Amino acid sequence: MQTHYYRGYLMKQLTKTIGDRRSVTERVETIKKEVGRVIVGQEEMVDGIIIALLSDGHILLEGYPGLGKTITVKTVARILSAKFQRVQFTPDLIPGDITGFEMWDPETRKSRIQKGPAFTNLLLADEINRAPAKVQSALLEAMQEKQVTIGRKSYPLEKLFLVLATQNPIEISGTYLLPEAEIDRFMFKLKVGYPSYTEEREITERQIRDEDAALDVVLSPKEILALRHAIAEWLPLSETSAIIKYITRLVRATRPEEGNGRLKDLVMYGASPRASIALAKASRVYAFIQGDDTVLPEHVHKMAYPVLRHRVILTHEAETQGIDSDNIIENILRHTPILE
Repeated sequence: MQTHYYRGYLMKQLTKTIGDRRSVTERVETIKKEVGRVIVGQEEMVDGIIIALLSDGHILLEGYPGLGKTITVKTVARILSAKFQRVQFTPDLIPGDITGFEMWDPETRKSRIQKGPAFTNLLLADEINRAPAKVQSALLEAMQEKQVTIGRKSYPLEKLFLVLATQNPIEISGTYLLPEAEIDRFMFKLKVGYPSYTEEREITERQIRDEDAALDVVLSPKEILALRHAIAEWLPLSETSAIIKYITRLVRATRPEEGNGRLKDLVMYGASPRASIALAKASRVYAFIQGDDTVLPEHVHKMAYPVLRHRVILTHEAETQGIDSDNIIENILRHTPILE
């Protein structure tokens, strides 16, 4: 009974902060429209960023230079009145370039902390795979613990903290392999493709006009945090629900030892239990954005690709056959029954 009253009280407080469900859904749509005033196309990237914000997850953006990744993130930050920092990852980057430094102040004769770009809401890690292992370790701490270590002390980051990292899919020279633990910390891997002919023509026309769109603030960081709790209340997921069982079976099917050995020669490593959590959270937020009252298999299918594609590590045999992780995910979705 106490739990029931507490949930009712919590929803009243959340409604005071962010409004009712219908108004929130409309505001999420407004975010997309505002982004569309600056960015042409790239709906999947924009949707992915919004879902990650509402799911408390980080994003790995893979695409060629010049496709609007940086300007999209900056635009979302403006619409949310959120702090934004961009770091260009290079081989000579050191952890302090992200976390900050401990400095000696000759005036006060005391050491002081110079905070780095990690103390922000949205951190864009450009060309993340160009930085060495120590930098990746510092970034992993920020992503995993939402804190950074400067000197001998740890400092908390913003409550709303999201890393959006970019990497070029074809450039190998001067790059490092990202640690598997860091890759697994990204909720999504989004593929950013070329625009269509119509979209590219509109991009060119806008750049020629050289107009700077005036954007409205739609949601604040505080409201984003409140909205995360509200979505969990509006669309609760029980550990015994059929959709959670389905998500668990899908993630387990990515592992070569599962699935009747169907993927044994194609997959080296499958997704960890963290993928199950990410898929459940993302599917719930996607269902909310779609205006549905429950999480359905089609929501899970839509989110399965960005959640799982970077967690399915292929064998050399699969690569020589021209098979990518999306092909594996498609196969798993086709062969995994929705109900046991």
